[in-house]
Amino acid sequence: MSTLLPDGAAVLTRQLQKARHAPALLALTQTMPIMLLLFFGYVFGSALAMPGSEYREFLVPGLLAATAANGLMTGMFTAAQDAHRGVADRFRTLPMSRAAVPLGQTAADLVTTAVSMVPLILVGLAMGWRVENGLPGALGALGVLLLFRFATSWVGAYLGLVSRSEEAAGQLGSATFVLPMLSSAYLPTGGLPGWLRTLAEWNPISAVATAVRTLCGNAGGEAAAGAAWPAAHPVAGAVLWSVALLALFGPLAARRFARGRG
Repeated sequence: MSTLLPDGAAVLTRQLQKARHAPALLALTQTMPIMLLLFFGYVFGSALAMPGSEYREFLVPGLLAATAANGLMTGMFTAAQDAHRGVADRFRTLPMSRAAVPLGQTAADLVTTAVSMVPLILVGLAMGWRVENGLPGALGALGVLLLFRFATSWVGAYLGLVSRSEEAAGQLGSATFVLPMLSSAYLPTGGLPGWLRTLAEWNPISAVATAVRTLCGNAGGEAAAGAAWPAAHPVAGAVLWSVALLALFGPLAARRFARGRG
């Protein structure tokens, strides 16, 4: 335990250096949410009951939540790549804490996510999105987003470690793109059929998106009548979802890494 933080910091440095040498991947992760914001904001915004500016105010927090949820995909890719290319085996031969490797990987993902959110926020501001609750609301929203990103990256790390191959992890990771579609990230859930609305409201991404809207004072932060508990208490729901995922998948990922493939 005494070596966990220093060893984790060493892995964090390695991951950041690795990311620095993959500028194309960093550019893709930064431009994709911006492209979605422009597309949904100006195409869907004109076709919904919400006026365009109100929809963009609703949409930006949803895209930030979807970006946070992508920790599932990036965590999976990173863990599977190291596991199936022998890097994890080399780490296990070193006198270091076994939990330090997934900790360093997820911490590096958290750092790169914080940086990659900046262009999306700037474009959102240029499109008319505003944080109505001032600096405390903005900091609270950022904290919720980064906590959720950290939690989902641990889920991804575990799934990457148990994957059969890099290709399998890539296919499963790509499939996670649909998860924000089944939430309130892009559209309000009030008009969905009963069973689909229930599924969307219990989706952790919905809680995070609504929590960001609530903390920022944006449209869509209020709960619809008859909403499920996470939708009615979005900030508490987002934090509890994140803590639950960390409590479950943190130990699972560390234990799986220590055990190795087999």
